[in-house]
Amino acid sequence: MTEHQTLTSYLEGWAGQDEMRLAVARTTLTIAEACCAIAEIIALGPLNGSLSAVQGENVDGDTQLELDMRANEIILDELIDAPVAYLASEELELPVPINEGSPLYVAIDPLDGSSNIDTNVSVGTIFSVMPMKCDKGDAESDCFLQKGIHQLAAGYVIYGPQTAMVMTLGEGTHIFTLNPDTGEFCLTFPNVMIPAETHEFAINTSNFRRWDGHVKAYIDDCLEGAEGPHGKNYNMRWIASLVAECHRIMMRGGIFLYPGDRRPTYRSGRLRLAYECNPIAFLAEQAGGAASTGDERILEVEPTDIHQRAPLVFGSRHEVELLTHYYKEFHPLQERSQLFGNRGLFRTG
Repeated sequence: MTEHQTLTSYLEGWAGQDEMRLAVARTTLTIAEACCAIAEIIALGPLNGSLSAVQGENVDGDTQLELDMRANEIILDELIDAPVAYLASEELELPVPINEGSPLYVAIDPLDGSSNIDTNVSVGTIFSVMPMKCDKGDAESDCFLQKGIHQLAAGYVIYGPQTAMVMTLGEGTHIFTLNPDTGEFCLTFPNVMIPAETHEFAINTSNFRRWDGHVKAYIDDCLEGAEGPHGKNYNMRWIASLVAECHRIMMRGGIFLYPGDRRPTYRSGRLRLAYECNPIAFLAEQAGGAASTGDERILEVEPTDIHQRAPLVFGSRHEVELLTHYYKEFHPLQERSQLFGNRGLFRTG
């Protein structure tokens, strides 16, 4: 078997004697250990009880499953000895104090895609490590409202055919695969690069009637294939699991779109800025890709709430830039002028 550097060794070499780096390394390793425990639960599936049993709703009204809550509890328990002041989680209304006075806070989606657990689709944990910048006396809520550009580390763990951690410390994006024999994550794909060009897009086309003109025009032109303005044929993918979509893009390129739409609770997007959009955007950019709301770089979005939602487009850089052109050129509430033709497969009239 080929010798691979372990996550522990990699983090030790990266951190050196720098205090903040040591704190980030220790926190990242703690999250990895928590994810090993979550992976064991997921691997047992129904042998470990009804993981998809509904337990209630989170602060945003989303259904909480048994697996969501168990994953959240495991992460909280593991972080007790880490240099983390607070944990902000999708499953918690407010950030939870852990070790106040510590230099970091963690924003996390403990189990992304948990609604897919009964169908054995890949699910994952998404995390972001941020500096704790509050001075004494600051309102606690303001401590966590930092742009994504301030992230010190970010990543996700995907529970699929292999369990893998995709992680960045701001020096490239790297993939570590879990060795079940040793319980260690090992470096298998250093410095992953997302291809700049792609022939794949991922979006839930059942929502076409709800999209604005920007996204409709872009998807119409993708579906025109080689005869359309993009001059190439596309494949469409949609797994409905963010980590699974991201992992495919990391390995072979593509573009993922989860835009806002006309539904009242979707107008500002559906994915959470702090613990979904920002970490995925950080990973994508460090892998040579791009991430946007459509008209703004994700990492530059000014947060106003810890559970704030945002539209998310990420993946192959040239394709994200192409979509940005559609946001600049087309009116969001109207169809394109006849100058652009009437050829789209979704066009009605």
